[in-house]
Amino acid sequence: MKGFVRAALAAVRPADVLPSPNIWHWPEVYEVENRAQDVGGAIWGALREECDWTGRDVVDVGCGDGFHLPVFAADARSVTGVEPHHPLVARARARVAGVPNAEVVAGPAQRLPLRDASADLVHARTAYFFGPGCEPGLREADRVLRPGGALAVVDLDGLAAPYGPWLRADEPRYDPVEVERFFAEQGFSLRRVRALWRFERRSDLEAVLRIEFSGAVAERAVAETPGLAFEVGYRVHVRRKPAGLLLP
Repeated sequence: MKGFVRAALAAVRPADVLPSPNIWHWPEVYEVENRAQDVGGAIWGALREECDWTGRDVVDVGCGDGFHLPVFAADARSVTGVEPHHPLVARARARVAGVPNAEVVAGPAQRLPLRDASADLVHARTAYFFGPGCEPGLREADRVLRPGGALAVVDLDGLAAPYGPWLRADEPRYDPVEVERFFAEQGFSLRRVRALWRFERRSDLEAVLRIEFSGAVAERAVAETPGLAFEVGYRVHVRRKPAGLLLP
């Protein structure tokens, strides 16, 4: 596995990093959120249908504290998590300490510390690839992918209620139509997925909504969400690297 990583890792420059206030400041609450998300496995099912990673080499960009790495590792030949925020790198390494085919390296999406043509799947979930401006990361993903490999970007669906309206209210500059147009122009497919979020306690649900949204929007989301569960819309975008010579 160590050969999968460049021998010398460049330091992560602060300008390369898009802050993630939720997991950076409240990692324990974010762990609760991760466990509540997609309890029925809808996203995982869609991903496997689009780009099955069984027996293949996987890179998870912006892996956070590594929550998804053991899932990939169960079937993949290898999985490498890449994360720019060093406290999360440490947490992710602790999570996969007993997983022989998984490792975590520090680095930004714009400069992946990985060899050319060393991965079959590059995956990013609600990390870095948010639309216009992520072109450097797209180029890096193409560099590390083998011919025929896939880049899979999973993000929230800003057009799907109830989460989409909360997201747009919290960030009025966010234009989900523009984001979808960007990925289409970059050659990605689009698959919409509805995933169930289910919590064990009402206090957990409210705590998660309060780290995801600013004060007024968080209270609106809490008020509009009775019980312990709600559905969230996602977009699954996939683009494959050409497997052979492209002729005009």
